[in-house]
Amino acid sequence: MAKLYFSYAAMNAGKSTLLLQAAHNYSERGMDTLLLVSAIDTRTREGEISSRIGVARDAEIFDQHDDLFALIKERLEGRKIACIFIDEAQWMQENQVWQLARVVDELAVPVMCYGLRTDFQGKLFPGSKTLLAIADELREVRTICWCGSKATMVARLDANGNPVEEGEQIFVGGNESYVSLCRKHWSRRDLGKSGFRAD
Repeated sequence: MAKLYFSYAAMNAGKSTLLLQAAHNYSERGMDTLLLVSAIDTRTREGEISSRIGVARDAEIFDQHDDLFALIKERLEGRKIACIFIDEAQWMQENQVWQLARVVDELAVPVMCYGLRTDFQGKLFPGSKTLLAIADELREVRTICWCGSKATMVARLDANGNPVEEGEQIFVGGNESYVSLCRKHWSRRDLGKSGFRAD
């Protein structure tokens, strides 16, 4: 039975690595997959899902206005796709998550989504919020804070490496712009070994 999956975590937990490994497992068994990545993600080459450990694979780009059900249904014509993978799922719109649920329910193809749960202010992204509400299976991908505790939050950094508390929800960046922290140190904006300490 096809299901809608959501694997979520803070930054640098290896979500894209897990996605690429799962897609490779299908390919290794001769099964076709469809990989999709948000157009918002401009950190690497356009149309590419890549991990920090150097693994990468081409993917189709979707934007916030695309009808994902229609896009996937079109790709399925004359082609058997065993699984669909979505990277940066937090940037989907609520209606796009429901479109993926239709893919699972009506087209009987599993959809595996990977993304952040919350933003730098501790607020849910629209895509993540809807996935947490309707996904058939939720999987937490764990990473650690500088203190060794499980990191569940993300702090955004300014150009000087100091935490910021205001700004747009979406700001594309990597290690230079974000750090994963446990809730305790996120609340204090305590970056530990970076040298910053909140009062």
